[in-house]
Amino acid sequence: MISWAMARTGRPKVELVITEDERAELVRLTKRLRTNRETAFRARLVLACALEPSNVVVAQRFRCARSTVGKWRSRFIADRLEGLYDEPRVGGPRQITDEEVEAVVVKTLETKPDGHTHWSTRTMAEKAGISHTMVGRIWRTFGLKPHISTSFKLSPDPQLVEKVRDVVGLYMNPPANAVVFAVDEKSQIQALQRAQPILPMDLGQPERQTHNYIRNGTLDLFAALNVATGEVIARCKQQHRAQDFVAFLRELDEHVEADLEVHVVLDNLSTHKAPPVHRFMLRHPRFHLHFTPTYASWLNLVERFFGLLTDQALRRGSHTSIPKLRDAILAYVASHNDRSKPFRWTKTADEILDKMRRFGLRTQQVHG
Repeated sequence: MISWAMARTGRPKVELVITEDERAELVRLTKRLRTNRETAFRARLVLACALEPSNVVVAQRFRCARSTVGKWRSRFIADRLEGLYDEPRVGGPRQITDEEVEAVVVKTLETKPDGHTHWSTRTMAEKAGISHTMVGRIWRTFGLKPHISTSFKLSPDPQLVEKVRDVVGLYMNPPANAVVFAVDEKSQIQALQRAQPILPMDLGQPERQTHNYIRNGTLDLFAALNVATGEVIARCKQQHRAQDFVAFLRELDEHVEADLEVHVVLDNLSTHKAPPVHRFMLRHPRFHLHFTPTYASWLNLVERFFGLLTDQALRRGSHTSIPKLRDAILAYVASHNDRSKPFRWTKTADEILDKMRRFGLRTQQVHG
């Protein structure tokens, strides 16, 4: 005879024991209600089962069937965390063969449609005799993006290797008793005033601004990024002549302690090699200039700061005058310095040069 207590609690079950690592992962899964509601629910069931041996009690608590609790209890005991995920389903038969997939990939890589510069999903679908959605799936699988074109420029600098090693060496192994600055100018920054007032963001509505604008002049920004601290020294000028650059170097000279050497990374702009700069260097022997290779301004760390400045302070701004633009730039620099952190350079000179070599060989094979 089955007792009332046994009927209430069900058949004896294997004890569900959870390790600390499994518990941490289950708790993490319970927080995925937006991305994977089913998995989060199953994780909550398992955590409850670890505290309550009765499936009936757990089912009542989560308002689900007792069989559901029993299913995921058993799956977890048998397969642990892997048992909480859905098993692969059989699905329908394939509608396209491997040969057809290969043909689409080859056509995409090696041919172009008549009179067009690149394929679209519909032109390829018409050529291959399949649906444009299937073409899109194939392209996504193989990472093909015919609609995107990016630019590149190989540096023709005869001292490319030496300059890369020199600049990267300063970033990754700076000299003792010295300060390293990445210096450059962001020239011709336009004070653009939107033709109509900017409409602020509202509930369910993004910020809106007109596409046309009024030009209120330009200014140039001189910036020096301290590689060790991330602090930026910035000055706004009306022009970027050699004498303006020398004046900025004098400010760096006043900013740095007298007993430290100053290493400056900068590009090959003619302003940086003019006679006034040479005279400054003769009078200030503690300054050492390190030039990036031609067409390799990406090697200058201050360019990363310029990118942040553009994205976070300039692109969406509306400036009615040059003074307003200057105030916006200097306010961003002050905010950056209050929470400054150094940019961390990770690639070694050998890794950079090897990647450039491989890219050059590939380019030569394509056009050779």
